[in-house]
Parts: sequence; C-alpha cells; structure tokens
Amino acid sequence: MIDIVNESGLPADEDGLAALARFALGQLHIHPEAELSILLVDEATMANYHERFMEEPGPTDVLSFPMDELRLPAPGEEPPLGLLGDIVLCPAVTARQAAEFGRTPAAEAEYLLIHGLLHLLGFDHAEAAEKKTMFDLNDALVAAWGTERRKRKRVR
Repeated sequence: MIDIVNESGLPADEDGLAALARFALGQLHIHPEAELSILLVDEATMANYHERFMEEPGPTDVLSFPMDELRLPAPGEEPPLGLLGDIVLCPAVTARQAAEFGRTPAAEAEYLLIHGLLHLLGFDHAEAAEKKTMFDLNDALVAAWGTERRKRKRVR
C-alpha cells in the first residue's frame, strides 16, 4: 500500500509518483502489500526535519525514514512484507535543483523518490563502492520506468 500526502502547497503528480513507487517495488521484488508513505512538504517543514533528524541546516530534497528495515530478497526468497517507512520530498528544492542535473522538476522528483526508496531498503552512498551500487541501481530503475511509461502511452 502506498500512501501519498501533499502538504507542500505546490502541485505534484501524486498518481504518477505512486505508479513509479509500485513499479520500482515490483522491479526490486518487494511484496506488493508492503507499506510505503510518501510525504511532500514545504521548505520550512523540510528544513525542520533535516535539522532535527540529520543535524544539518536548511531544507534538503529527500529524506527517508525506514521502519521494518526491509531488504531486497535473495534469489528464490519470498518478497519481504512489512512497513518500508516514509519518504519525505520537498518539491520546491527539487524544482530548483532539477536543472543542475539536466532534468525537469518532475523527472528530478522521480529520481529522488527512487533514491529515497533505496535508502529505505538499506542502500547508502557513504563509501565509493556503495555509492556506485546505489546510483547505478537508481539510474537503472529510472530508465526502466521511462521504458515502461513509453509502453503505457503506446497502449492507450
């Protein structure tokens, strides 16, 4: 189950983000009934979270708060079921930084949603090898989503 709440005061494609999350969870072999919460917040709220939980000043683009510490299943294992946790996105920050990465604000939000989801699943980027693994998987999931979205448009 994916729950999305937009408290950012900005328009966002909540249905599209939910579809992306479902797609990514399927690609990662996470149980379709695993619970995920996505919260879109304004800059003041994100700055508060960033300072309170990460001890860093100012707003950031995405934060992840894992719950049951689910991990990717090994080949042949049953998909894990439980509470994935919360992903908090800040559309205002996302929109500002999108051009820096050559993406639209919507594409940046998608990228960051996957990034947050990977953090919920235990991925990190503190070490160079971890960073490569996480960012390669992030890029692969975003690319696969682009292919899936093009297929869906052709079917309509």
